[in-house]
Amino acid sequence: MAQITVDNLTLGYEGRAVVRGLSFAVEAGDCLCIVGENGSGKSTLMKTLLGLQPPMGGTVRFGDGLTRRELGYLPQQTDLQRDFPALVGEIVLSGFQGRCGLRPFYTRAEKAEAARLLQKVGAAHLAGRCYRELSGGQQQRVLLARALCAARQALLLDEPVTGLDPEAAAGLYALIRALNAEGITILMITHDLTPALALANRVLRLGAEPFWGSRADYLNTPAGRPFAGPEGGCP
Repeated sequence: MAQITVDNLTLGYEGRAVVRGLSFAVEAGDCLCIVGENGSGKSTLMKTLLGLQPPMGGTVRFGDGLTRRELGYLPQQTDLQRDFPALVGEIVLSGFQGRCGLRPFYTRAEKAEAARLLQKVGAAHLAGRCYRELSGGQQQRVLLARALCAARQALLLDEPVTGLDPEAAAGLYALIRALNAEGITILMITHDLTPALALANRVLRLGAEPFWGSRADYLNTPAGRPFAGPEGGCP
């Protein structure tokens, strides 16, 4: 059974549909790359999967042990969020808020797990630092640790390398690849197609030339062919 099944979905805002008849399924361990032009509905789809925006039509179903509350989310940051005056450790712990219910404190186990996840993303040394003093790449690692506190099986990443220098972006992609190899399902919106497609096994394209299928098949479409290597695979 698929972890996420989207059936005949219509998405939009202010009464205007931007996506119609969208259907696809995400299996456990997939790495799905979501691409398309600006305004094609990528972020709207992400908000709908998270339950932040209702669809105009169609359904989203969760299965194979996954629930919506167990989705980890790495959003695009605004300038105001990048300047947030909180300690790194506090930001990572806030990923557990969805599990706390009415409990006004974090447990010892949650604090230990937050520290473990900071270590996992290579940011344990930043725990006592102020978030707004970090580089863009460091901030993204911290937010990824926060998302992992919420996630049990799946991560939703919205343009995770936007604004990062090439070295920081490569490091974040390596981390995403490692998490996916451990069995965490990845759904990633990106315009950074060459490295992102190298991670993906599935591709969803919205807007012009819509597509849903394997990476290999996408690289044989007119939209995907520029990103295929000389042997027909990702470089």
